[in-house]
Amino acid sequence: METNKITNETPIVMLTVGQLMELLNKDKKQEAPAIQNTTNYVYGLNGIKKLFSVSHATAYRYKETIIKDAVRQNGRKIIVDVNKALELFNKRNS
Repeated sequence: METNKITNETPIVMLTVGQLMELLNKDKKQEAPAIQNTTNYVYGLNGIKKLFSVSHATAYRYKETIIKDAVRQNGRKIIVDVNKALELFNKRNS
């Protein structure tokens, strides 16, 4: 039996192991992009600089003011939630 002849009515016992694995992997491939888009972060002042295409001084000023609620900092480690930062930036500039 070829994969192109498999329908919703095809009994599972009629599939080969390869065909079954191929069908199971199709579902995983379709779900993967949705999961990747849920969390998006940039790290450090360099991440902020690249996100907004600004200088180091401006990135620092954004971190301390405009996008402050999107920034998490532990010691020297800076993590910025991109979606929230862009939302705050757009709200400020509207």
